[in-house]
Amino acid sequence: MDRTAQLTTRSTEYEIAYDPPASGGSLHVRAARVLEANWTGGSTVPSRSLYPHQWSWDSAFIAIGLRHVSPLRAQTELETLLAAQWADGRVPHIVFNPSVPLDAYFPSPDFWRSSTAGRTAGAPRTVQTSGIVQPPVHALAAWLVHRADPVLSRTRGFLARVYPRLAAWHRYLLHRRDLGGGGLVSVVHPWEQGMDNSPCWDAPLARITPAPARSFRRADLEHGAAEDRPTDLDYGRYVRLAADYRDAGYADGDGEFAVEDPAFNALLIASEHALARIAEELGAPGTARHARAERLTAALVERLWDPETEMFLCRDLKGGGLIRERGVSGLVPLLLPGLPRDIAAALVRTLYGPHFALGDRTRLVPSHDLLGEAFDPHRYWRGPAWFNTNWLLERGLRAHGELHRADALRAAVLHLADVTGFAEYVDPYTGEACGATGFGWTAALALDLHHDLHQELHQELHQELHQELLKHRGQGVSGPGTGAFDTSDKGGDRR
Repeated sequence: MDRTAQLTTRSTEYEIAYDPPASGGSLHVRAARVLEANWTGGSTVPSRSLYPHQWSWDSAFIAIGLRHVSPLRAQTELETLLAAQWADGRVPHIVFNPSVPLDAYFPSPDFWRSSTAGRTAGAPRTVQTSGIVQPPVHALAAWLVHRADPVLSRTRGFLARVYPRLAAWHRYLLHRRDLGGGGLVSVVHPWEQGMDNSPCWDAPLARITPAPARSFRRADLEHGAAEDRPTDLDYGRYVRLAADYRDAGYADGDGEFAVEDPAFNALLIASEHALARIAEELGAPGTARHARAERLTAALVERLWDPETEMFLCRDLKGGGLIRERGVSGLVPLLLPGLPRDIAAALVRTLYGPHFALGDRTRLVPSHDLLGEAFDPHRYWRGPAWFNTNWLLERGLRAHGELHRADALRAAVLHLADVTGFAEYVDPYTGEACGATGFGWTAALALDLHHDLHQELHQELHQELHQELLKHRGQGVSGPGTGAFDTSDKGGDRR
């Protein structure tokens, strides 16, 4: 199997209508109901109460799960997000729903002022967005959504319509965000990396003068426990960085915060491989994109790999050097099948070692080093386990042949997602729900893993039946995946 194909899951027939059944007790039904409840007509909100707009990487993960119940709705999810793309190529991290009151979420559209402050960068005039970005999972999501129903995708021209936007998005990151000159993309705000208050940002943020507390009102504290959320001091620094970026017309390169992050770049690499596959599907060569992904992988290893900690670390371009904090971001590159074998093996050791203790002290992979001074099992990205990062690591373990470990992690994700009501994140030790429940990407990625498990069990059953049939016919037993009952995914189309 080629390397990009390993990032995908198996295609199958879809006999279930999108509308969840009126009754039924399966995880599939419960997850589908969460996605239906969060659907707004053109996209899916992460949480009705806490996050009432469309978020960029949330929508990519949500589309990956939605493809199992409605490939059409999964396509629409991505199309809605990409319709808000700026002329310079950036995909904003929030697309605001105009029907939601301004005070329902902060920073609101009147803070970002995208149509005015972002005019030079080509912000759209017909929709309000933020001015920063989030991790580029979108091409990977688009490829997986296409594979779910290639006939529908081709009929609608889905890939042909999203490919130019995805290519422009990658071009923006590669050309405008290589702030360190080493080939990697930099984030200019902690919210861009998605792990908002990770201890990895503590040192770079310490240089930022926070905005006065009286200058903003935190709507998030009305829907979540204060002890689970970022502190007021951190929030003041986030606001200051965002306001300075806005006031500079969203121009890149002059801010006080610039960090090369391993997870952000790993997701760009995975999506660059996926974009190559999309190009090939459209009849264009993907060789150059595969080669670019390989160069980015080499740059990732050269600039961010730390042999001492046996994981990738963030690089602070303003403060100089690697940031000596072990965050889950430094494990996410495991999802890249093109990673050198010795580095992949080291990441697996770290994942199961004392700093993350998966399957030993923790039920899911925590967001930060268990032994670090900043670790907190309940405070947002400073220790709790998140379902999207665990999904990525499950994919990574599977890509590198750690099948039993991947199976165990998948089982833990499915169980905890279900019993917590699809919580936003959980205590890594106890599995206790934290943050919002009925969370979009938790339901979507649980749905994806549930479908993957169902397909594997289906294949095993057919292989057993095939072997029994051969035995009774006296023909001997052939290897798995052969004959008429072969349901394995060869990466081809389902017509």
